[in-house]
Amino acid sequence: MGIRLLIVDDHEVVRTGIRALVRDTGIQVVGEAETGEQAMDKVSESLPDVVLLDVRLENSNGFQVLESIRAKNPTLPILILSTYDNPTYIARAMALGAKGYLLKGAKRATILEAIEKAAAGEDIWTPQELRRITGSMITPRIKADLDVPLTEREAQVLRHIAYGLTNKEIAKSLDISIETVKEHVQHILRKVGVSDRTQAAVWAVRNGIG
Repeated sequence: MGIRLLIVDDHEVVRTGIRALVRDTGIQVVGEAETGEQAMDKVSESLPDVVLLDVRLENSNGFQVLESIRAKNPTLPILILSTYDNPTYIARAMALGAKGYLLKGAKRATILEAIEKAAAGEDIWTPQELRRITGSMITPRIKADLDVPLTEREAQVLRHIAYGLTNKEIAKSLDISIETVKEHVQHILRKVGVSDRTQAAVWAVRNGIG
């Protein structure tokens, strides 16, 4: 019996492309979902061996979906599929237990191999990816219960950073200026004790803020 694959992406053209990509292989697409809610239902209905999950969905955040699926199905392999070569996204995906991070422009052989490895229970993190984010995964503050005096607004900004949003996107979401966002980011980095946004995102995930 082949590998049962669930595709979670809000773009029909991407889902169609993945279907075409796995045609005549040992991988069978058993379900598709456009939203996080649909994804949860499809996991229960189709019982996939692997989930291919987009980072950004129209009505939900892919990382939230990743967390929700893993909470109910901790052994189900999930691969992140994204347009964005974003180190914050990659670090967050790893911190949340994804089996790997694939770019939508990856070669067919790379995607097929990743699905097969994930189905076999293997991680597909490359040495390059690991080197790229190793420093982010090891932050100065290591205690999960460490009390960091973030203001409510700083916590909101940090949560958005953990989702991989840019300063411009955070400003639009919170209806504040980009300069104000920059000030909050600097305060957050100082208070949390990290040197960049990627480390802050990982810290947020580990402390239940993201």
